[in-house]
Amino acid sequence: MSAGATSGVPGSGAPLPVAPAAGVQLTRRQLVVLVLLTLTWGINWPIMKVGVSGLPAEPSPYPPLTFRALSMLLGLPVLWVAVRSLKVPLAIPRAHWPEVARLLGPNMLVWHVVIIFGVQALSSGRSAILGYTMPVFVALVGAFFYGERLAGRQWSGVAAAALGVVLLLWEEFARMAGAPWAAAAVVGAAAVWALGTHMLRRSTIPVPLLAVVFWMTVACAVVLTLLAVLFERSQWRWPEPHVTGAVLFNAAVVFGFSQAAWLYLARTLPPVASSISVMMIPVLGVFSGALFLGEVLHWQDWAAVVLMVAAIWLVLRAR
Repeated sequence: MSAGATSGVPGSGAPLPVAPAAGVQLTRRQLVVLVLLTLTWGINWPIMKVGVSGLPAEPSPYPPLTFRALSMLLGLPVLWVAVRSLKVPLAIPRAHWPEVARLLGPNMLVWHVVIIFGVQALSSGRSAILGYTMPVFVALVGAFFYGERLAGRQWSGVAAAALGVVLLLWEEFARMAGAPWAAAAVVGAAAVWALGTHMLRRSTIPVPLLAVVFWMTVACAVVLTLLAVLFERSQWRWPEPHVTGAVLFNAAVVFGFSQAAWLYLARTLPPVASSISVMMIPVLGVFSGALFLGEVLHWQDWAAVVLMVAAIWLVLRAR
């Protein structure tokens, strides 16, 4: 994410073909960012679960909006240092602030508010899977609202990803019946996120992308803080060590790097390619949840890994 990467200008670096005759190519920088994003976002699902729901042996729920607001507020200095070290100018012309505001809701605010409640109500792995129905919605939004034509292989990749989601949810239907609002809300947030991906791809703000990311993060942090003050002030307490650790990880890694990394990929890759290419994140979320929180794995989890890899290959290879 170089300082000179402005809206509409792909990232620099030597092209690295994903497959022979590939329709979508990843630069080395995009590939490194994708791998790091997959690792950091993947393991963050059980970390968030611990932060807002407590350890399995000692459950101690923490106010979710407060958790999110603290993470984002502490992450802002990290993001600022990164942006300034790259010598990215932060000024945005006044005429483009309305567009920044339009991008804020679907790309950050709705997702961050809904998903933190979803993680608290559902298992960490299944929350990740529901959230990453987003690539299916990216394809549908592009086809029905933006007139995009998807190749047959791309539709096959979307179908494979959708089947992987269904398989991973196979054992969770009974559990989600106890919190249908959470499941529906997370899927709805995924659909809004998909719309935001298309909006970001088509934005025309003539400034470096990192400047847009920084100011959207500032605005999102302010809104989340106000919501926490309004609805959770009576629940405030000094965070326990496991909550503090989860907050610091989200601040330094998720909001200091991962959020910007995702918006970079969403801006420099076609919407379906960028969304499908991160579908390994919920798979990692499922297995890290099993490793750290003792969530039980079934044959559907293993089959879904194969389907997710196939989905990535089909979408990136398709012309």
